[in-house]
Amino acid sequence: MEAKASRLGGRKSGLLGIGVPGLDDVLGGGIEPNRLYLVEGTPGAGKTTIALQFLLEGARAGESVLYVTLSETASELGGVASSHGWDLSGIHVREMLPAQDSLHPEEQYTMFHPSEVELSETTLRILSDVDTLKPSRIVFDSLSELRLLSGTSLRYRRQILALKQFFAGRQCTVLLLDDMTATEHDLQVQSIAHAVLRLEQLNSDYGSARRRLLVVKYRGQAYRGGFHDYKIHRGGLQVFPRLVASEHATSGPLVKMPSGIAELDDLLGGGLEKGTSTLFVGAPGTGKSSVAVQFAVSAARRGECAALFIFDESVNTLRTRCAGLGMDLEPYIASGHLRIKQVDPAELSPGELVHEIRLAVTEHAATVVVIDSLNGYLNAMPDERFLIVQLHELLTYLGQAGVATLLVGAQHGLIGMQMQTPVDASYLADAVVLLRYFEFEGEVRQAISVLKKRGGAHERTIRDFSMTSSGLHVGEPLRHFRGILSGIPVPIDGVTATPP
Repeated sequence: MEAKASRLGGRKSGLLGIGVPGLDDVLGGGIEPNRLYLVEGTPGAGKTTIALQFLLEGARAGESVLYVTLSETASELGGVASSHGWDLSGIHVREMLPAQDSLHPEEQYTMFHPSEVELSETTLRILSDVDTLKPSRIVFDSLSELRLLSGTSLRYRRQILALKQFFAGRQCTVLLLDDMTATEHDLQVQSIAHAVLRLEQLNSDYGSARRRLLVVKYRGQAYRGGFHDYKIHRGGLQVFPRLVASEHATSGPLVKMPSGIAELDDLLGGGLEKGTSTLFVGAPGTGKSSVAVQFAVSAARRGECAALFIFDESVNTLRTRCAGLGMDLEPYIASGHLRIKQVDPAELSPGELVHEIRLAVTEHAATVVVIDSLNGYLNAMPDERFLIVQLHELLTYLGQAGVATLLVGAQHGLIGMQMQTPVDASYLADAVVLLRYFEFEGEVRQAISVLKKRGGAHERTIRDFSMTSSGLHVGEPLRHFRGILSGIPVPIDGVTATPP
């Protein structure tokens, strides 16, 4: 049964850890001992990796563990372990591969079907090893060989049921791996297994493969449903549980967070509130990222931690640009008060990005999170229709954690009213700050205004905005003009119109 959000947490008493970071959380705390589990996925999805982590976890606890391979050699398993830096000396590996003599014509069966001979021999060898080693954890890799040896679906199902009964009486937790190479995907083992995990590998047109995990079933245990991103790196497989904001519900006062620029704080009614989200939107180059970084630097100056996740520029470019605006990031980066991560949408999955943001909040106590930009975040999503839902969960979680979230959204176009945004997140954000270009006397200038702010009152004016080597400057309200947002304002009749 799928878990209610509030019931999920860490490892529960009496459950076994599977040894994969994040997976115990998805499984509601771990797996029940002395049960039979199925892990299915296409070749390359990471089944062998997850199986080895499962056995290594048992070996670290001093348990006897056994890996029965029906398709890979012990040498190949050793290569997998070596790529992750693992030592398999605590794991008993048994090869159940056909002998080289089976290639000789005289060794081919003529009177009996191979399933009548080889299946019995393989089963007897496995049962003998179990009686000798008495393992508490065992892995079968893979079921496709057992399925072919069985010959018929009836015999295959009975064989799995017999194995389940055999190991249940010997206090053994069994992991069956299925590479799903059968012509038709049968549900025989799914119906028998206590829980079923499915690993999927999605190859996009560009970038690295995206991998995700789904708990198909788990008898009598609450678990986190839906798809969860995961990746395979040196050290094993890591799962990024899907974020459910309602699991982290907290409440607290909305504390003002000033930017350090008096005029900008006046425009925002005293600053932004922690626990709210703010969208900075405008044409490229209007200063959206710079204003967001200004709030991050102000927080770092107060001794708080700010985390920046940047998609559209490199860390070096950000440092150089901010230094040119009078914002020296180096001292705050060195002290750990400013943490910057450059995100590659082609390599980082949405689940991993959310995981990195959560780590910034939980491990580094970040009070400000900047996502620059939503355009890059959109490109990190495999399917655009899920962006708003995932963004809503993320903003809700950060708000409940008392974090001020600053989103940067670049619009298509430069001047005029026909500005388009690739994703409309304005209704999700608690505040919307608009930056625009406008033309005046042969010069392109910038304006800033606050269109929306749920956290309290704010100015309704449109102010002049500029970026110089001495920093960001917010000028007086542009009251002598009309049509600022159109890009080509006109002076009000009878008023001398000179921008500040």
